[in-house]
Amino acid sequence: MVSIVSIVTRSDDTGKSYRLALFMAIVVTLMIWGGGALPDTMMAVNPAQRSLAPSWQHWLGTDLLGRDMASRTLAGLAQSLKVGLLAAALSTLLAMVMGMMAALNRSLDRLVSSLTDMMLGMPHFVLLIMVAYAFGGGTVGVTWAVALTHWPRLARLLRHEAKTLVKSDYVQVSRSLGRSNLWLARHHLMPHLMPQWIAGFVVIFPHAILHEAGLSFIGLGIEPHLPSIGVMLANSLNAMLAGFWWVVLAPGLGLMLVAFGFERLGERLRRQALPPDRGSSGVSPGQVA
Repeated sequence: MVSIVSIVTRSDDTGKSYRLALFMAIVVTLMIWGGGALPDTMMAVNPAQRSLAPSWQHWLGTDLLGRDMASRTLAGLAQSLKVGLLAAALSTLLAMVMGMMAALNRSLDRLVSSLTDMMLGMPHFVLLIMVAYAFGGGTVGVTWAVALTHWPRLARLLRHEAKTLVKSDYVQVSRSLGRSNLWLARHHLMPHLMPQWIAGFVVIFPHAILHEAGLSFIGLGIEPHLPSIGVMLANSLNAMLAGFWWVVLAPGLGLMLVAFGFERLGERLRRQALPPDRGSSGVSPGQVA
């Protein structure tokens, strides 16, 4: 059984990658906490300071309502990170369940494979919009939209790994002893699939943030009165055309840095946790999200 603690404490590249993942998890936690701990006065409307350029008092300037862009960007990132974390967790959990079900039951394998092929054959952002609209938009809608559209590739990869494990001698012995599929999943499959699941989570997470921002930008995401990167970018279009470039720079740069950082981390973890060739699975390490 693979021990997460033993992986983190290793001195090789795998250990370094997982320690980096732990560090970034702490950074995300601090960002979410910092965004929620900001006093209301830092984001209050102040007409006397509207559309101020970046300065020592307002590092990233102010928006058209005089609100500090640095504070709003931090609060927006915190909101987007919370939605992204929840959506990525739900999506990867669904992928894990689907992958194990397909590996343990032949009838469910056909069903999961057909559902996966159908979802992968649809335009991704169109599917996102349809699911978000079906759930009524807002925070709940965008969370479920991201969660229900990002699992297929990871599920296909985990299914291939799980089917390999099911064919192993110790799993066959457990089956001959009358162990249930649920017992096999808990004691044999899940522990061995955890490194792939963690890598998949880190890969899907930045995509979840970007797609949350995209849905919020077109009005199907987080509610307009809540700070989020997508909402801020949508509200900043007119200001940018008027020459107030900093109202777009702050949320855009914040989103890019967070997404790029986790994308690079995901690539590193994926190389460590996933074999370079998937063979019959039809999924390469570069196609998890």
